[in-house]
Amino acid sequence: MSGRFSPRPTAAPAPLRSAPGTARTWTPPGPVDLGLVLTPLRRGPADPTYRAAPDGSFWRASRTPLGPGTLRVAAQRTGEMAAEAWGPGAEWLLDGLPALLGAHDDPGAFTPRHRLLAHTHHRRPGLRLTRTGLVLESLIPSVLEQKVTTDEAYRAWRLLVRKYGEPAPGPAPGLYVMPDARAWALIPSWEWHRAGVDDKRAATVVRAVRAARRMEEAAAMEPERAQARLELIPGIGPWTSAETVQRSNGAPDAVTVGDLHLPGIVGYALAGDRDADDAAMLGLLAPYAGQRHRAARLILLSGRTPARRVPKMPRADIGLL
Repeated sequence: MSGRFSPRPTAAPAPLRSAPGTARTWTPPGPVDLGLVLTPLRRGPADPTYRAAPDGSFWRASRTPLGPGTLRVAAQRTGEMAAEAWGPGAEWLLDGLPALLGAHDDPGAFTPRHRLLAHTHHRRPGLRLTRTGLVLESLIPSVLEQKVTTDEAYRAWRLLVRKYGEPAPGPAPGLYVMPDARAWALIPSWEWHRAGVDDKRAATVVRAVRAARRMEEAAAMEPERAQARLELIPGIGPWTSAETVQRSNGAPDAVTVGDLHLPGIVGYALAGDRDADDAAMLGLLAPYAGQRHRAARLILLSGRTPARRVPKMPRADIGLL
């Protein structure tokens, strides 16, 4: 599913742009909904590395193997995806545009076995699984999300990226590129504390960035091998590795086990069992072997989720202790 990937001359810069970047277009082989594809990369509404603009375009700031880069993507009426990029990592980001927008994903491999999934699959033809080719940018925020509320994790990511990252290249004000491996490793313990990150999660991030090269190599592996590579780092288990390879490797079968809510959501949607555990969830998803992550995404997109009946996980801001 390679589509057509062709260079084009950079268009005249819009009034708010200080300088043009490098630009390319890509024509996908089927429908692509940019919001559905790219939203899993956003870590909260105020993620400093991601922005959905009012004009329908999407901006991402990434630390690529060639350095910092900013990417803007917008869908055209012709069906083309128009992208522009800035910074040392611009060419790398543009080369990876098809994969980012699901060129390596095969929705045709999914066969619905439940009416709910058949209906949602039909209603969401533009769903593609992204593949960023970057591990740490998904691994680190996934570690920050371990055993805490999403609000706490998003706050920690936002504070640490803005303080230790760098302004993104190009014309998008307010975007930041996350810190490099050395900067993550040198964050003082009290700054982790101020961001609400406990010692265990901070230590896991530090261990991961000290093996940054080995971690990034996992992006080129088959998802199961990639997960095994990540889980060699103490503190990284199946939940974190799955959340990472879903994004970095575009893994259609990487199921998030150990999640507080997902088993009950899957159980309720497919069997009316809101008390389902991981084992029950995996049993219900077994007919979708090879596509279990896609099945879970479709369930979440269906809106068929049980009403909340227990309080949210209590928030414990260690920065105030």
